[in-house]
Amino acid sequence: MKIKKAEAIEILDSRGNPTIETTITLEDCTQSSAMVPSGASTGEKEAFELRDGDQKRYSGKGVLKAVNNVNTIISKEITNRNFADQKELDYFMIALDGTQNKSKLGANAILSVSMAYARAKAKSLKIPLYMYLSNNDNYILPVPCMNVINGGKHADNNVDFQEFMIAPHNAQSFKEAIRIGQETFHALRYILNKKGYSTGVGDEGGFAPDLKSNEEAVDIILEAIVKAGYKPHTDISICLDPATSELWDNGKYKMFKSSGKTLSSDEMIKMWESWVKQYPIVSLEDGLSENDWNGWKQLTDALGNKIELVGDDLFCTNKKILQDGINRNTANSILIKLNQIGTVSETIETIELAQKNKYNTFISHRSGETVDTFIADLAVGVNAGHLKTGSGCRGERIEKFNRLLRIEHELAGKSIFAGKQTFKNII
Repeated sequence: MKIKKAEAIEILDSRGNPTIETTITLEDCTQSSAMVPSGASTGEKEAFELRDGDQKRYSGKGVLKAVNNVNTIISKEITNRNFADQKELDYFMIALDGTQNKSKLGANAILSVSMAYARAKAKSLKIPLYMYLSNNDNYILPVPCMNVINGGKHADNNVDFQEFMIAPHNAQSFKEAIRIGQETFHALRYILNKKGYSTGVGDEGGFAPDLKSNEEAVDIILEAIVKAGYKPHTDISICLDPATSELWDNGKYKMFKSSGKTLSSDEMIKMWESWVKQYPIVSLEDGLSENDWNGWKQLTDALGNKIELVGDDLFCTNKKILQDGINRNTANSILIKLNQIGTVSETIETIELAQKNKYNTFISHRSGETVDTFIADLAVGVNAGHLKTGSGCRGERIEKFNRLLRIEHELAGKSIFAGKQTFKNII
C-alpha cells in the first residue's frame, strides 16, 4: 500500500504552544492524522524536538521548520513508495534524517508521520489501532495511574515533586477502575476546599495547592481515598513521579520550591525507604536523577524487590540505554513515551526488550498534550498493564480514558483488566 500524500500543519497543544499534526493518505484513499505532544521536564537523551527559535513568533516555540520538513523532504521521499510494514517506513525516515537524535528533520516531524501512518494502515486493514500495534491475541486494559496532585514543573506551587498519582487497582474492569479514580479525585477536591487550599489545576489536570510539605500531598490523598469509601493499599495505592532530574544541582538534590534543603543520593534513598515504609506506595518513577547511575543502583538494591522503580529520564524510551540499565541491574520498569524516541517502531522495540527482561512497561502521555489517543491503543496493544495520562479532568487527558472505555466495550469480555497483577509483587 503506497503513501499517496503526507501533509503537516502547525496546531496547538494543551498548553497553547505549537505542535505538529500530520495527515497521511494511502493509495486506497484511506486517510488518518496524528498529533505529537511535548514535555516540560525532559530527559537529556530524548530525541530532538525541532522548534523554530524565532522569538517574534510563539516566543521561539513555533514548529514551522518541522512542518516544512514533513511537507517537503519527508513527503517527497515517502510518497509513491510501497513500504512493507511500519518498521520499514520508520527506519527509512531514520536513515533520511541521518543523525543520532533525529535533529536534522526533528523527532516531532518524524513521529507525526510514523503515528499517522500506523493509524492509516490500521484503518485500511479495517482493524483497531491497538490490534495493528499488537503481537498478542489477548488484550489487557491498563490500570489508570491518575496524577491528582501536580507539583514541580507542572504547577506554580511550592510542591517540589512533580506527580502524586493514585492507582485504583482493586477493580474488575477498566470502567470500574476509572470510576473509583474519579470518585477519589472529586473527594480530594472536597477535602482541599475544606482545608482552604486552592483547587486550581496544573498542566496535567491534578490539583496544584500550596502545601506545608511534600509529604502533606500524600497524606491528603490518603484522606481522599477514605473519604471516597475506599481503602488505601487494598483498593487504591500511590504512584510517585518526583522528577528528581529537575532537582539535581551539582551532584545533590535541592528542594527548590519548598525548603531549599539539599540532599545527597544516600539521603534521598533513605527518604524513599522511609516513604515506602510509611505510605502505600507501589511505584516510584525517576526517584533519582538520570545522571545519578550509581545512586540508581543503590536505590534498586534497596527497594527493587519492594516497589516498582520506573526509569523515565533515565532510559528515555531508548533500547540502547535500557539495555545498559538491564546489564547494570538498575530499575525494574521503564516509562514509555513515543516522542522520547521518535518512531512507533523504536517505541515497540524498547517495550519488547523490557518485557523480555521482565521489566514492567508504563505507557505515558506528556504534560503538553493533544486530544490524540494513540497511547491508549498502544497500552492495550502491548499489554503494558498501566498507563498515566493525567488526572480526572482536562479534555486532552479524559480523551485517553474515554478511548480505553470504548476499547473495553468493543472487546466485550475478550479483555482483562490488569488490576493487582500490574503490581503483583507488591500488593
